[in-house]
Amino acid sequence: MEHASRTRPGRTVADLMTSPAVTAAASESLTAAASRMASERVGSVVVLDDGALAGILTERDLLAAGAAGADPAAATVGEWMTPGPDVVGPDEEVIDAWRRFAEHGYRHVPVVAGDEVKGVVSLRDLVRVAQLRPVDGLYTDVPRGLEGVVAAETSVGSVRGMEGFFHYRQYDATELARTRSFEDVCQLLFDGELPEAGRPSVADELAELSSLPAGLEALLPGIVAASPGAPLLDQLRSAVSLLGAVEGMRPTRDLTHVELRRDALRIVAAMPLLAAALHRLAGGLAPVPSDPALGMAANYLAMLTGSRPSPEAAAALERYLVLTIDHGLNASTFTARVVASTGADLAAAVVAAIGALSGPLHGGAPSRALDTLDAIGTPERAEAHITSLVASGERIMGFGHRVYKTVDPRSELMKETAREIGAPLSGLAEQVEQTVLSVLAEMKPDRKLYTNVEFFAGVVMDGCGIPRQMFTPTFALSRTVGWCAHVLEQAADNRIIRPASRYVGPPPPQPVPPRP
Repeated sequence: MEHASRTRPGRTVADLMTSPAVTAAASESLTAAASRMASERVGSVVVLDDGALAGILTERDLLAAGAAGADPAAATVGEWMTPGPDVVGPDEEVIDAWRRFAEHGYRHVPVVAGDEVKGVVSLRDLVRVAQLRPVDGLYTDVPRGLEGVVAAETSVGSVRGMEGFFHYRQYDATELARTRSFEDVCQLLFDGELPEAGRPSVADELAELSSLPAGLEALLPGIVAASPGAPLLDQLRSAVSLLGAVEGMRPTRDLTHVELRRDALRIVAAMPLLAAALHRLAGGLAPVPSDPALGMAANYLAMLTGSRPSPEAAAALERYLVLTIDHGLNASTFTARVVASTGADLAAAVVAAIGALSGPLHGGAPSRALDTLDAIGTPERAEAHITSLVASGERIMGFGHRVYKTVDPRSELMKETAREIGAPLSGLAEQVEQTVLSVLAEMKPDRKLYTNVEFFAGVVMDGCGIPRQMFTPTFALSRTVGWCAHVLEQAADNRIIRPASRYVGPPPPQPVPPRP
């Protein structure tokens, strides 16, 4: 299985495609097709019927079958393939193929000339030759905010924005949120597999780390006293920096995987302890000791509120925590990988990620979404309020997403969870949601805007007894698992992330004027 030559200029799909394509019959089992994909190290098989193209089966189809509970030994390729797939010609220019992949969210497309299947081209093939600055010094157009630009390869997880689906490694993330604990999913991201009965687990390791270093605990009142009234996320950022210093965390470049993983578990275990303690100290209350017998979610609520939570509240928060562990190469995750790529210590990467998360366009939306509900007050006032906001060009927090172009699956599960726990704001939120979607559809018909996770996440956290100023810190303690998983991955195959910029200032060189 080889790629065609990549040496000539003016590249076409024929230069990049995998040829011949790995094929399967529609009657074959998913197990057989998946085994062939694994052995050939490809992400798809082309399905042929008497030599003609009938469909394509990709990794995402295998994930969908698994999420639906299909038996891979009994289910057939024909049941789960994409029939009549879009195709490209071998002579198509790479830039044209790239646009088609970006517009439709494709990852694998058969290459066909006439009626003959010549090969398969993948998104990875296109990424390998994509250049933001060719060697001649001329710059290609790059989307603002680097939207759609692939900056890393990862096996941690992915977001399928066109499908309304995201996954952690090989599992549907929403199914994990329904069925597995926060600690289980942490193990999946750190070690690549879910825990098995009778074997040591990440839950056991985190329980052993359920107290702060004495030196750090003594410093927390000073952080609060030095920054009275500061956002707790700012104080948490300082505390994590001190944690790295107190624990003597060394540069990732100098650590083995085992040592770096140990640092990651230390930070993950410390985050809820730090967040809860800082919150209580800021309110003039003593921190509540950790109870390692409780799971992460229940323990965090107990330390935060001072009372043991109901099983329903703990389960609801755990769903939220699992849903927000990771979500592609978002701003904070990318920041963590950039810092880690320099070889800096793990605490430095997490501190930088917290800084990115502090922005209202990233981690601050849940509390702002509830501020909107407060301003509306009753369902009857919703239409006038939302229409006014949209007309004035203001963003409606909790709606729209850079990646999802359909329903955000996290939002749907949070809405369901809010109903289940009888969250006080659940009814109002659902009524306002429908009003917002109706107003947006009327006033912005050219944009596909749906409810995102932040809208109902705030409703759920409020229903669990978490104060609004703790929404983003709670998000941070969840997302820390994703940040650390990405740092572990970055460190395992590191190259410093150093993109180019396009200079748009006055033309150089100009004479330097004399000193006035």
